[in-house]
Amino acid sequence: MPIVSFSDRDILRGKILTPSWYRVRIDSVGQAPSASGTSINFPMEGTVLFDAESGSTEFAGCPTPGGWNFNDKALGFAIGFLQALGQEVTPGKRFELKSAEGQEIDVFIENDTYQGRVVNRINHKYRKPVAKE
Repeated sequence: MPIVSFSDRDILRGKILTPSWYRVRIDSVGQAPSASGTSINFPMEGTVLFDAESGSTEFAGCPTPGGWNFNDKALGFAIGFLQALGQEVTPGKRFELKSAEGQEIDVFIENDTYQGRVVNRINHKYRKPVAKE
C-alpha cells in the first residue's frame, strides 16, 4: 500500500476563504502546453499573506486556488495582473511573467461551485497592494 504524508500547505489547500481582497505572494509562474496542445498556459502559484481589506491573518498560508493561470491565446486577462505589479501595458511591449515570482499583489478571491462543492476562485481581479494605515 502507498504511504502518503500531508504538508501544512496540502491541508490548507481545501480551506474555503471568505470572498475578499487578499495580499498574495507569487511563488511560481509556470509554462505548459494546453490540454489540446494548441496554446500555452502559464499556471500561477501563490500564498495568501493576509486579508488586504481587514488585515486579518485567518487565511495566511493558504495557497491560491488551483486553475489560476493565463493563456497565450487570451493574454488580455493578464493586463490587470501586470498593471497591479506596476507595469505599463502597451502594444508590442514584452513582459517576462517569471519576474513576478516573489512579488506581492492584491487579488480578489471569490467562491464558486464546482461539481456541487464550494471552491475558491480567482477571476482575474487584481490591484496594486495598498498599505494599511
